[in-house]
Amino acid sequence: MFTMGQFYETIPESLVRWILAQKVFWVATAPLSPEGHVNVSPKGGPYFGILDTKTFWYLDLSGSGNETISHLYEKNNGRITVMFNAFEGPPRIVRLFGHGTVLENGTDSFNTFVKKHEVRLLPGARSIILVHVHQVGSSCGFSVPYFEFKDWRTTLNEFFARKADRFDKGDSKESIEKYWALKNSESVDGLPGLDIARKTAKEDGIVPLIKMIGAGATHGGQRTRKQLSFGVLHLALVAVIASFATVFLQPVFGELLKSLESTFQH
Repeated sequence: MFTMGQFYETIPESLVRWILAQKVFWVATAPLSPEGHVNVSPKGGPYFGILDTKTFWYLDLSGSGNETISHLYEKNNGRITVMFNAFEGPPRIVRLFGHGTVLENGTDSFNTFVKKHEVRLLPGARSIILVHVHQVGSSCGFSVPYFEFKDWRTTLNEFFARKADRFDKGDSKESIEKYWALKNSESVDGLPGLDIARKTAKEDGIVPLIKMIGAGATHGGQRTRKQLSFGVLHLALVAVIASFATVFLQPVFGELLKSLESTFQH
Protein backbone atom coordinates (compact mmCIF):
# COMPACT_ATOMS: atom_id res chain seq x y z
CA MET A 1 0.00 0.00 0.00
CA PHE A 2 1.33 3.45 -0.89
CA THR A 3 1.89 5.80 2.05
CA MET A 4 1.37 9.50 1.39
CA GLY A 5 4.25 10.61 3.60
CA GLN A 6 7.08 8.85 5.43
CA PHE A 7 9.92 10.22 7.53
CA TYR A 8 13.29 8.77 8.44
CA GLU A 9 16.21 9.89 10.59
CA THR A 10 18.69 8.70 7.98
CA ILE A 11 18.73 8.20 4.22
CA PRO A 12 17.15 4.76 3.73
CA GLU A 13 18.92 2.32 1.46
CA SER A 14 15.72 1.99 -0.57
CA LEU A 15 16.06 5.65 -1.68
CA VAL A 16 19.81 5.87 -2.35
CA ARG A 17 19.77 4.45 -5.89
CA TRP A 18 16.74 6.57 -6.81
CA ILE A 19 18.36 9.78 -5.48
CA LEU A 20 21.59 9.16 -7.38
CA ALA A 21 19.63 8.59 -10.60
CA GLN A 22 17.99 12.04 -10.55
CA LYS A 23 19.00 14.70 -13.08
CA VAL A 24 18.07 17.79 -11.07
CA PHE A 25 17.41 18.79 -7.48
CA TRP A 26 16.60 21.97 -5.55
CA VAL A 27 18.43 23.52 -2.61
CA ALA A 28 16.59 25.79 -0.17
CA THR A 29 18.14 28.00 2.51
CA ALA A 30 17.20 31.18 4.37
CA PRO A 31 18.86 33.82 6.54
CA LEU A 32 17.95 34.06 10.22
CA SER A 33 16.48 37.54 9.85
CA PRO A 34 12.72 37.57 9.19
CA GLU A 35 13.36 40.41 6.75
CA GLY A 36 15.81 38.30 4.75
CA HIS A 37 15.03 36.48 1.53
CA VAL A 38 14.42 32.74 1.29
CA ASN A 39 16.44 31.20 -1.53
CA VAL A 40 15.74 28.19 -3.75
CA SER A 41 18.42 27.13 -6.25
CA PRO A 42 18.10 24.46 -8.96
CA LYS A 43 21.10 22.16 -9.37
CA GLY A 44 21.55 20.14 -12.52
CA GLY A 45 24.15 17.62 -13.56
CA PRO A 46 25.74 14.45 -12.15
CA TYR A 47 27.77 16.37 -9.60
CA PHE A 48 26.51 14.99 -6.30
CA GLY A 49 26.63 11.91 -4.12
CA ILE A 50 25.84 10.20 -0.82
CA LEU A 51 28.74 9.45 1.54
CA ASP A 52 26.70 7.56 4.11
CA THR A 53 23.16 7.41 5.50
CA LYS A 54 23.49 10.89 7.04
CA THR A 55 25.69 12.78 4.57
CA PHE A 56 24.82 14.15 1.13
CA TRP A 57 27.18 16.30 -0.95
CA TYR A 58 27.22 18.22 -4.21
CA LEU A 59 29.73 20.18 -6.27
CA ASP A 60 28.78 23.85 -6.13
CA LEU A 61 29.45 25.60 -9.45
CA SER A 62 30.06 29.35 -9.77
CA GLY A 63 27.19 31.64 -10.62
CA SER A 64 25.95 35.17 -10.09
CA GLY A 65 24.26 34.20 -6.82
CA ASN A 66 25.81 33.27 -3.49
CA GLU A 67 22.82 32.67 -1.22
CA THR A 68 23.39 29.08 -0.12
CA ILE A 69 26.98 29.71 0.98
CA SER A 70 26.05 32.93 2.82
CA HIS A 71 23.24 31.24 4.73
CA LEU A 72 25.42 28.28 5.67
CA TYR A 73 28.15 30.64 6.87
CA GLU A 74 25.76 32.73 8.98
CA LYS A 75 26.38 32.20 12.70
CA ASN A 76 23.81 29.91 14.36
CA ASN A 77 22.24 29.14 10.98
CA GLY A 78 23.38 26.54 8.44
CA ARG A 79 19.89 25.14 7.78
CA ILE A 80 19.42 23.56 4.37
CA THR A 81 16.86 21.40 2.56
CA VAL A 82 17.52 19.43 -0.62
CA MET A 83 14.51 18.30 -2.67
CA PHE A 84 14.24 15.72 -5.46
CA ASN A 85 11.24 15.08 -7.74
CA ALA A 86 10.43 12.08 -9.90
CA PHE A 87 9.73 13.31 -13.44
CA GLU A 88 9.52 9.79 -14.86
CA GLY A 89 8.39 6.47 -13.45
CA PRO A 90 6.41 6.25 -10.20
CA PRO A 91 5.68 9.64 -8.57
CA ARG A 92 7.87 10.61 -5.64
CA ILE A 93 9.24 13.62 -3.77
CA VAL A 94 12.17 13.29 -1.38
CA ARG A 95 13.49 15.99 0.93
CA LEU A 96 16.76 15.90 2.85
CA PHE A 97 16.63 18.21 5.88
CA GLY A 98 19.90 19.12 7.54
CA HIS A 99 22.73 21.53 8.20
CA GLY A 100 25.37 22.38 5.65
CA THR A 101 29.14 22.80 5.58
CA VAL A 102 31.02 24.73 2.90
CA LEU A 103 34.37 23.44 1.58
CA GLU A 104 35.77 26.31 -0.49
CA ASN A 105 37.82 25.61 -3.58
CA GLY A 106 41.51 25.98 -2.78
CA THR A 107 41.25 25.05 0.88
CA ASP A 108 42.84 21.91 2.35
CA SER A 109 39.41 20.48 3.23
CA PHE A 110 38.23 20.92 -0.39
CA ASN A 111 41.36 19.37 -1.88
CA THR A 112 41.27 16.45 0.56
CA PHE A 113 37.62 15.73 -0.22
CA VAL A 114 38.19 15.89 -3.99
CA LYS A 115 41.12 13.51 -3.79
CA LYS A 116 39.52 11.06 -1.36
CA HIS A 117 36.22 10.79 -3.25
CA GLU A 118 37.68 11.21 -6.76
CA VAL A 119 35.46 14.19 -7.57
CA ARG A 120 35.69 15.32 -11.20
CA LEU A 121 36.33 19.04 -10.99
CA LEU A 122 34.73 21.38 -13.50
CA PRO A 123 35.69 24.91 -14.62
CA GLY A 124 34.27 27.40 -12.15
CA ALA A 125 33.77 24.94 -9.28
CA ARG A 126 33.79 27.15 -6.19
CA SER A 127 32.98 24.77 -3.34
CA ILE A 128 31.63 21.45 -2.18
CA ILE A 129 28.53 21.57 -0.01
CA LEU A 130 28.13 18.86 2.61
CA VAL A 131 24.62 18.29 3.97
CA HIS A 132 24.53 16.64 7.39
CA VAL A 133 21.09 15.05 7.27
CA HIS A 134 18.94 14.76 10.39
CA GLN A 135 15.58 14.05 8.71
CA VAL A 136 14.42 12.58 5.41
CA GLY A 137 10.91 13.04 4.10
CA SER A 138 9.34 11.03 1.28
CA SER A 139 5.95 11.99 -0.16
CA CYS A 140 3.72 11.13 -3.10
CA GLY A 141 4.45 13.70 -5.81
CA PHE A 142 1.14 12.86 -7.49
CA SER A 143 0.83 16.35 -9.01
CA VAL A 144 4.37 16.55 -10.41
CA PRO A 145 4.15 16.35 -14.23
CA TYR A 146 6.11 14.02 -16.47
CA PHE A 147 9.21 15.45 -18.14
CA GLU A 148 11.49 13.73 -20.58
CA PHE A 149 15.22 14.27 -20.05
CA LYS A 150 16.91 15.43 -23.26
CA ASP A 151 20.47 16.34 -22.38
CA TRP A 152 22.70 18.25 -19.98
CA ARG A 153 23.27 21.94 -20.57
CA THR A 154 26.94 22.73 -21.10
CA THR A 155 26.68 26.54 -21.24
CA LEU A 156 27.91 27.24 -17.70
CA ASN A 157 30.88 24.89 -17.93
CA GLU A 158 31.86 26.33 -21.31
CA PHE A 159 31.57 29.91 -20.01
CA PHE A 160 34.02 29.28 -17.17
CA ALA A 161 36.28 27.15 -19.35
CA ARG A 162 36.68 30.11 -21.74
CA LYS A 163 37.28 32.45 -18.81
CA ALA A 164 39.98 30.14 -17.43
CA ASP A 165 41.59 29.86 -20.87
CA ARG A 166 41.77 33.64 -21.25
CA PHE A 167 43.28 33.95 -17.78
CA ASP A 168 45.89 31.29 -18.55
CA LYS A 169 46.84 33.31 -21.64
CA GLY A 170 47.59 36.36 -19.52
CA ASP A 171 44.31 38.25 -19.15
CA SER A 172 44.28 38.97 -15.39
CA LYS A 173 40.76 40.44 -15.61
CA GLU A 174 39.45 36.92 -16.26
CA SER A 175 40.55 35.68 -12.83
CA ILE A 176 37.84 33.50 -11.27
CA GLU A 177 38.69 35.07 -7.91
CA LYS A 178 37.79 38.52 -9.28
CA TYR A 179 34.50 37.15 -10.59
CA TRP A 180 33.77 35.77 -7.12
CA ALA A 181 34.81 39.08 -5.53
CA LEU A 182 32.30 40.98 -7.64
CA LYS A 183 29.35 38.56 -7.49
CA ASN A 184 29.93 36.15 -4.60
CA SER A 185 31.20 38.39 -1.77
CA GLU A 186 27.73 38.96 -0.34
CA SER A 187 24.21 37.59 -0.38
CA VAL A 188 21.31 39.72 -1.59
CA ASP A 189 20.75 40.66 2.07
CA GLY A 190 24.38 41.69 2.58
CA LEU A 191 25.52 38.57 4.46
CA PRO A 192 29.18 37.54 3.96
CA GLY A 193 29.76 35.16 1.06
CA LEU A 194 32.83 33.24 -0.07
CA ASP A 195 35.87 33.89 2.11
CA ILE A 196 38.17 34.01 -0.93
CA ALA A 197 35.79 36.43 -2.64
CA ARG A 198 35.83 38.85 0.29
CA LYS A 199 39.60 38.59 0.58
CA THR A 200 40.08 39.31 -3.12
CA ALA A 201 37.59 42.19 -3.03
CA LYS A 202 39.53 43.79 -0.18
CA GLU A 203 42.96 43.26 -1.75
CA ASP A 204 41.94 44.41 -5.26
CA GLY A 205 39.52 47.16 -4.23
CA ILE A 206 36.54 45.47 -5.88
CA VAL A 207 33.12 46.72 -4.76
CA PRO A 208 30.65 43.79 -4.51
CA LEU A 209 27.67 43.96 -6.82
CA ILE A 210 24.38 45.15 -5.31
CA LYS A 211 21.82 42.73 -6.73
CA MET A 212 18.46 43.81 -5.33
CA ILE A 213 16.85 47.22 -5.68
CA GLY A 214 13.85 49.10 -4.37
CA ALA A 215 12.18 49.36 -0.99
CA GLY A 216 11.55 45.61 -0.85
CA ALA A 217 15.26 44.76 -1.01
CA THR A 218 16.75 44.18 2.42
CA HIS A 219 20.32 45.07 1.53
CA GLY A 220 19.48 47.56 -1.19
CA GLY A 221 16.79 49.01 1.06
CA GLN A 222 19.35 49.69 3.77
CA ARG A 223 21.39 51.72 1.32
CA THR A 224 18.24 53.50 0.17
CA ARG A 225 17.43 54.45 3.75
CA LYS A 226 20.94 55.84 4.16
CA GLN A 227 20.43 57.90 1.06
CA LEU A 228 17.09 59.16 2.40
CA SER A 229 18.70 60.08 5.72
CA PHE A 230 21.34 62.00 3.84
CA GLY A 231 18.57 63.85 1.99
CA VAL A 232 16.82 64.77 5.25
CA LEU A 233 20.05 66.22 6.61
CA HIS A 234 20.33 68.34 3.49
CA LEU A 235 16.78 69.63 3.99
CA ALA A 236 17.51 70.47 7.61
CA LEU A 237 20.64 72.35 6.58
CA VAL A 238 18.66 74.30 3.98
CA ALA A 239 16.06 75.19 6.63
CA VAL A 240 18.76 76.48 9.00
CA ILE A 241 20.36 78.58 6.27
CA ALA A 242 16.94 79.98 5.33
CA SER A 243 16.29 80.95 8.96
CA PHE A 244 19.61 82.78 9.22
CA ALA A 245 18.96 84.47 5.88
CA THR A 246 15.58 85.66 7.08
CA VAL A 247 17.04 87.15 10.24
CA PHE A 248 20.14 88.80 8.79
CA LEU A 249 18.93 89.79 5.35
CA GLN A 250 15.48 91.03 6.33
CA PRO A 251 16.73 94.61 7.03
CA VAL A 252 18.38 94.75 3.62
CA PHE A 253 15.29 93.51 1.82
CA GLY A 254 13.16 95.84 3.90
CA GLU A 255 15.09 98.92 2.77
CA LEU A 256 15.00 97.65 -0.81
CA LEU A 257 11.21 97.25 -0.69
CA LYS A 258 10.79 100.77 0.74
CA SER A 259 12.95 102.16 -2.06
CA LEU A 260 10.86 100.40 -4.68
CA GLU A 261 7.59 101.58 -3.14
CA SER A 262 8.87 105.17 -3.11
CA THR A 263 9.87 104.93 -6.77
CA PHE A 264 6.45 103.64 -7.88
CA GLN A 265 4.60 106.29 -5.84
CA HIS A 266 6.40 109.04 -7.71
